[in-house]
Amino acid sequence: MTALNPTIKFDYTFDNLAEIVEKFIAAIALKKYSLYVMDYGAPIGYRIAAKYPERVQSLIVQNGNAYEEGLREFWEPIKAYWQERSPENAEKLKYLVTLEATKWQYTNGVRNLEAISPDTWTIDQHFLDRPGNGEIQLALLYSYGTNPPLYPQWQEYFRNYQPPTLIVWGKNDYIFPADGAYPYQRDLKDVEFHLLDTGHFALEEDGDAIANYIEIEQFLTSRLQSVLT
Repeated sequence: MTALNPTIKFDYTFDNLAEIVEKFIAAIALKKYSLYVMDYGAPIGYRIAAKYPERVQSLIVQNGNAYEEGLREFWEPIKAYWQERSPENAEKLKYLVTLEATKWQYTNGVRNLEAISPDTWTIDQHFLDRPGNGEIQLALLYSYGTNPPLYPQWQEYFRNYQPPTLIVWGKNDYIFPADGAYPYQRDLKDVEFHLLDTGHFALEEDGDAIANYIEIEQFLTSRLQSVLT
């Protein structure tokens, strides 16, 4: 694997990313925590939660998938890449690191385009354009194929340990549509469920609303009162 620094070799997989986060948690001696998971962070967080369920006090899920229902049209060419890691299938995915695609991720499905700062996609694209990063992103897209086989394990974790869960989901997200949000209610008993009229990066347009759901409506305070006192 070609890294951004060619002298450093790293295998870009979700297993390895989860291991890095796990080592960070150990380094700061964090024993109990709530997980805020979104997009690629969901399969990282759920690996850790399923491994250390006793440590997780609650979950906040923003467009983070754990169900087959959430992998729809957007994922079809990526699923083809999982089945056959060919140059032809890889070529069909290279557009995902272009400026047009990055801007689209921030603007598709939002209510008010003017509310989204151009700094978002401009800064992201600066880092996406680093030499070697295109190959890294293809590696991660391929590694994402290791996540759906783990969905049953994560769903079993939800059912067995019942972490209190807040769903704050941009319902207009084409990448992780609301179809992937509803099934959480199937497995979790203590779940607050909010579909927001926005897109993939819901915090950009509805950050205040999400903060209110977390704090003003006392999701964390009410669930963790016994731990905090």
